Amino acid sequence: MSQPGGPVLFVHGLWLHPTSWGQWEDFFRAAGHSPLAPGWPGVSDTVEETRRNPDKVAGNGIEDVVQHYARIIRDLESRPIVIGHSFGGLIAQRLLGQSLASAAVAIDAAPIKGVLNLPPSALKVASIALKRPASRREAVALTPEQFRYGFGNAVSAQESADLYERWAVPSPGKPLFEDAFANFTPGSPAKVDTRNKDRGPLLLIAGGKDHTVPAAITTSTRKLYHKSPAITDFKEFEDRGHSLTIDHGWQEVAQYALDWLRQRSL
Repeated sequence: MSQPGGPVLFVHGLWLHPTSWGQWEDFFRAAGHSPLAPGWPGVSDTVEETRRNPDKVAGNGIEDVVQHYARIIRDLESRPIVIGHSFGGLIAQRLLGQSLASAAVAIDAAPIKGVLNLPPSALKVASIALKRPASRREAVALTPEQFRYGFGNAVSAQESADLYERWAVPSPGKPLFEDAFANFTPGSPAKVDTRNKDRGPLLLIAGGKDHTVPAAITTSTRKLYHKSPAITDFKEFEDRGHSLTIDHGWQEVAQYALDWLRQRSL
């Protein structure tokens, strides 16, 4: 169990800078927690610097990111609650399955190994990197139009453009390749210990209008946990897209996650 007022570790996904968690950090700090939102390996301190130096993030895969956050966790006084979005949600599940977290909230999480239901919209977003094999070694950036489809389809065009300008950064292409071939790769880094009966509670959150990680992926993920007696809960925000952690409705999602944690004395 986490300590009252204990740490909450936020993990971003592809194409968003870690400072995009700023409102969530303030929200959880006001609730008595100690939040932190470090970036993936190679991510610079600011959005602008990350955009200027995309090669710094290139080549990092899922295991690199998991080990990066595992090292951060080992320096904390207690196991944190981990809240992750998109690929950060996959990372959160890896950390929880390895008992490095006291609980996890995985929001629009990238599919873990074993998820077979990949709707066309998810493949369209992933193809931004997958259509170029060289992208596995490179950093990949979204255009405003690609961000609109993958993140901002459930908000106005103006809000999507504003979110892109404020938070969008290049990200490594390698995790997309690893995830795409996870079900054909023994020892895939996208594999999560879904049978861990001693892990903490897990909340899976889906956006009903998400193109990047459609709700069908999240419901398929939940089914993979059926052999564990540990708590695995599910919540769908039917009218929300992949931008649900950063758009105008972010606080509704944050409040739900906080209430869920409080219900479990976390």
